[in-house]
Amino acid sequence: MLRARALLSDDALQRALLVHAETGERLDAVVTRLGLLSEDRVATEMGAYTGLPVVDGAAFPSQAIEGPDLPPDFLRENRAVPIAADTTFVRVAVSDPFDSFVEQAFGFTFGCHVERVIARASDLDAAIERLYHGAAPVAEDADGEIDSDDLERLKDLVSDAPVIRAVNRLIARASDERASDIHIEPSDDGLSVRFRVDGMLREAAKLPLAMRAPLVSRIKVMAGLNIAERRLPQDGRLRISVRGHEIDLRVATSPSIHGESVVMRILDRSRLALDFTTLGFDPELTSRMREAIARPHGIVLVTGPTGSGKTTTLYAALSELNAPHRKLLTVEDPIEYRLPGVIQTQVNPAISFTFSTALRSFLRQDPDVMMVGEIRDTETAQIAVQAALTGHMILSTLHTNTAAGAISRLLDMGVEPFLLGSVLSGILAQRLVRRLCPDCRRPYDPDDDIPEILVPLLHTVGPRQFYHAEGCNRCGGSGYSGRVAVLEFLRVDDAVSKLILRSADTPEIQAAGEAGGMRSLFADGVAKAAIGLTTIEEVLRVSSGEGG
Repeated sequence: MLRARALLSDDALQRALLVHAETGERLDAVVTRLGLLSEDRVATEMGAYTGLPVVDGAAFPSQAIEGPDLPPDFLRENRAVPIAADTTFVRVAVSDPFDSFVEQAFGFTFGCHVERVIARASDLDAAIERLYHGAAPVAEDADGEIDSDDLERLKDLVSDAPVIRAVNRLIARASDERASDIHIEPSDDGLSVRFRVDGMLREAAKLPLAMRAPLVSRIKVMAGLNIAERRLPQDGRLRISVRGHEIDLRVATSPSIHGESVVMRILDRSRLALDFTTLGFDPELTSRMREAIARPHGIVLVTGPTGSGKTTTLYAALSELNAPHRKLLTVEDPIEYRLPGVIQTQVNPAISFTFSTALRSFLRQDPDVMMVGEIRDTETAQIAVQAALTGHMILSTLHTNTAAGAISRLLDMGVEPFLLGSVLSGILAQRLVRRLCPDCRRPYDPDDDIPEILVPLLHTVGPRQFYHAEGCNRCGGSGYSGRVAVLEFLRVDDAVSKLILRSADTPEIQAAGEAGGMRSLFADGVAKAAIGLTTIEEVLRVSSGEGG
């Protein structure tokens, strides 16, 4: 089919066939994994070539159809799922319509006529996990315990096709489920895999003990790490094609009592939101943020705990400023996403290349805008202030709970109040809350059962409709799909500058900010809950009334 429809060049087809022969993966999977064709294109072309219908994820049932017990391993290996059946026929969704064995096997098992339809591999994989409880192993068992001292044997194991397929399948499944991180954790009897989806960890798989060493070692090889070193933490990076597009993964290993644990951060640029509206900024806040970062010089800070989306917000700001007439430099730890048109640098403490060192060197590169991944110490803070005073726009992050708290933190670092008041343009504090699934959210009247802390705010949000999270197939039963930021932006105006000059405490600065039009994190969260973006429970979980 690929040849007949001229979908691939001869060189690309030979490359795919070579990988297929080396790994044993299905050819349709190889073609999409290498990024030669997208899953949608493969399914569409197969449908046009064979005349079989093509279905999407909505065609799959909410529960496994009644009939014979079907082993998940068989369904997974053949990428086939029955989606409808009665006494005369069974309709089976397949990824490869050219495999006659699948039709024969289902005909024999159900004892009736088989109708085939074509589906995307990712939809099939997701359906198998959902309908047939896919916590089954994602790779075949190896024989016996891995001898951790035998390095040569370990090298042989990590190149085995089952281990390669296991890792690729794990990454693909995590990407399909919109996971931000994959946690691989050794125990005394096996290997646990958990995905972080929308900020919450969920169980993904339990692998046998024999897979512990080869699976972790395979990931280390892919990330360019030393598989012989298990006593020290290591960090690396890898790039892999999943479902026809490339994603980066940041890999961190750490020794534990049962072996090495691994965390892989999934950096999928196709899902990176680089505009303020998508991140959760309303029009007024977007205008305030744009005004602050568009100044020719000054400091704009983004604050919040780890994992609150600070770096993504800074990337969105850089995207707004990225133009041919501006030179943009960043120093990060580590670089998460590559931004075209921006010179990005990563710190390296091993050779004393720190944030402060990089920032000092940047000043000799004639920049217009500099992004510093984090202000961690007095030296970096003071250099950032000096850079802002000499005509540069500085974007950075700080670990504080509120926008007003960032000022006290910088004063504690030893920054002079009269300098800080003159260079600070604005401070944004943020948290991430889970976004309600639009398919299953359920409306309710909060007046019937309302936390006391919400009473003062309910009368400030205007027309409102609150929702509870229910759970459906689309959101995996959680009731949530995706995340949105709750925000507060402190504009450093004359009133706030005067408070900085006399080293006022955080509550005074907070009060001055709210008097100048700042909406607190908590109030912004309630406003987003009132229009159905999230739930009151989520807002309470992440803010606990901070700044309220």
